Amino acid sequence: QVQLVESGGGLVQPGGSLRLSCAASGSIVSINVMGWYRQAPGKPRELVASITKSGITNYADSAKGRFTISRDNAKNTVSLQMNSLKPEDTAVYYCNADILRRSWFNYWGQGTQVTVSS
Repeated sequence: QVQLVESGGGLVQPGGSLRLSCAASGSIVSINVMGWYRQAPGKPRELVASITKSGITNYADSAKGRFTISRDNAKNTVSLQMNSLKPEDTAVYYCNADILRRSWFNYWGQGTQVTVSS
C-alpha cells in the first residue's frame, strides 16, 4: 500500500509564505513525476507545479515567480514553497505522484487546506 501524506497548510495573511510538504510511503520501487494540485470551492482541480525525478519543473502561470517546487528522491518527498501568497491562492492543495510498485499508478494525498486572508 502507498500513502501520500501532506503537511504544512494553514492560515496566512496576504503576502505571507507557507511551505507544503508531502511524503510518500509504502512499497515503492520508483517515483516519476511528483506534483501539487489545488482545488478552490466551485472550481476544478488544477495543476500548480510538478517536478520529474531528474528535477525538471513545470509551473502554472499563477505560480511562476512565487512558488518553488523541490523534491528529495532519497526520502520520497516533495515540497512546495509558496511566497507572496494572495487570497486567490486559497484552496485545498493535493500532492500527486506517479509511483511504481508492481506497475505504475497515480496516487493522491488527502489534501491540506491553505487559506490566505487578513
